[in-house]
Amino acid sequence: MMTHFTAKQLQSLRSQLITEKRDIEHRLEQNEHYGLGDSMKLQTGELSPIDNHPGDVATEMYDREKDISLLEHDEFQLERIDSALHSIEEGHYGTCAVCQQPIPYERMQAVPYTKYCKKHQPETVVSENRPVEEKFLAPAFGRTSLDERDDQNGFDGEDAWQIVESWGTSNTPAMAEGRDIDSYDVMAIEATDEVEGCVEAYESFVATDIYGHDVSIVRNRQYRQYLENREGDGLLEPDVESDDSY
Repeated sequence: MMTHFTAKQLQSLRSQLITEKRDIEHRLEQNEHYGLGDSMKLQTGELSPIDNHPGDVATEMYDREKDISLLEHDEFQLERIDSALHSIEEGHYGTCAVCQQPIPYERMQAVPYTKYCKKHQPETVVSENRPVEEKFLAPAFGRTSLDERDDQNGFDGEDAWQIVESWGTSNTPAMAEGRDIDSYDVMAIEATDEVEGCVEAYESFVATDIYGHDVSIVRNRQYRQYLENREGDGLLEPDVESDDSY
């Protein structure tokens, strides 16, 4: 099968492929395949990385993973270039592997090692798979968290952390998740959502006698806000005199 390119076009594309191949090979030779021939011990200067906490070698590990990715990319590029050069020798260079139609010269200039026309170019798919480790991760506060339990609403690990966090951490408003946070006073977890001293909002206006009976409603500010937020229906208990500052 003869190629549809002119001899001049084919020579230009061949030269482009050979030049790119030499550049990659020269880069790999200069950086010794991104230094992956050396052990972590030699790169870090440590006698052994085994006894180090993973966090202590995090930067080195990141660099190592990056170098592996770069090396794999270069090796993949070399494979595609070699395949394209072989196609030139075989006489079917520039033909789409799917529809068998000629690939335009302009496209081959842009991507000289491609095997596909624009129509049949495989789509790049970004995986949405999550790390398998996430299936085994515990809640943020581990066994002390009661948020996932419907039968518990008591003081738990999250509430304990909120008390500690209210005294300040090393975080700044610039590190907060919400972009509208500009004060240290509202950086704590659910700082603006919860009433101090209560786990659930209704605990701030529901009252009982010392035996836990005779439930009544203290119609204070939290009670009105509770209804305004449509968190509960209007309650029919008689009014109880209360101070709005409660």
